[in-house]
Amino acid sequence: MLRYIIERIMAMIPTVLIIAVLGFIIIELPPGDYLTYYLHDLESQGNMNARMEIQNLRMRYALDRPAYERFFNWVANFARGDFGDSFAYRKPVKQLIGERLLLTIAVSLLSMALAWGIGIPIGVYSATHQYSFGDHLITTLALIGVGVPGFLLALVFLVAGFQWFGYAPTGLFSPAFEGASWSLSKVVDLLKHIWVPAAIVAISGTAGLVRTMRANLLDVLRVNYVQAARAKGLSEAKVIWKHAVRTAIHPLVMSLGMSLAFVVSGSEITGIVLNLPTTGPLYLQAVRQQDTYLAGTFLILLALMLVIGNLLADILLVIVDPRIRYD
Repeated sequence: MLRYIIERIMAMIPTVLIIAVLGFIIIELPPGDYLTYYLHDLESQGNMNARMEIQNLRMRYALDRPAYERFFNWVANFARGDFGDSFAYRKPVKQLIGERLLLTIAVSLLSMALAWGIGIPIGVYSATHQYSFGDHLITTLALIGVGVPGFLLALVFLVAGFQWFGYAPTGLFSPAFEGASWSLSKVVDLLKHIWVPAAIVAISGTAGLVRTMRANLLDVLRVNYVQAARAKGLSEAKVIWKHAVRTAIHPLVMSLGMSLAFVVSGSEITGIVLNLPTTGPLYLQAVRQQDTYLAGTFLILLALMLVIGNLLADILLVIVDPRIRYD
């Protein structure tokens, strides 16, 4: 097992480097760069010194150098913890991401906890009560939950909240705490607001978990060893939760590993609709504006979370199912 983990960790390094190279190339593919976008913005405002300012910024951010040279300098600095500066915000990338990362993790982990805590028990109930009224109702709601995109649900919540309660559930803080430093009062205010975006993000995830858990458990319940466990006189609850669910949960564990990147990125479109100060909207804006170092740093972080999540999922499968061995 230890040898397997070491081999996977060694394979992670070239994987992340390849993703970084491809991501940097894709960001550089569109014509121009961020300063081209910024130049049009300045000229539209009537700035007569726009081209001189752009030339100074181009030299400051080394955009007058070849792309490969900027890439290798960025990777070398990245290894030392310097992720470069954001062109759009004129701030270090580390500072920009750090300001939003904690809130993104809080929203993402809460939504994942809601999805798993609700989705798995409902999926088990639906599978063990196949073709009942409850099963049909759950299946219908799960289909709707999977089919409706998260940003549309966010819009529905906004309209319903404003029409019925006179309150639009946007942001994570009250206006009085948005720019305030962290304190106990600000944490309490965050807890009052965070459940709305977390619930919206969790709805589609819960629906997917219900459908996957129901389908897998229905297959497992027909396997011979489950029938043998029943024949030995084990209680139905023990047969379901100790034997059948542990096997049926395999695909969900693998999806949990792939969801680790979601903890960093959050739900991008939903974050824009709800005006959340998370990393998702920041990442989309960086890609759209060709803010190379900010977008590239996000890409590497997502790649790291993905490969680490897959490794943790493989290890967790050994704990869930003792039949799996990596010797």
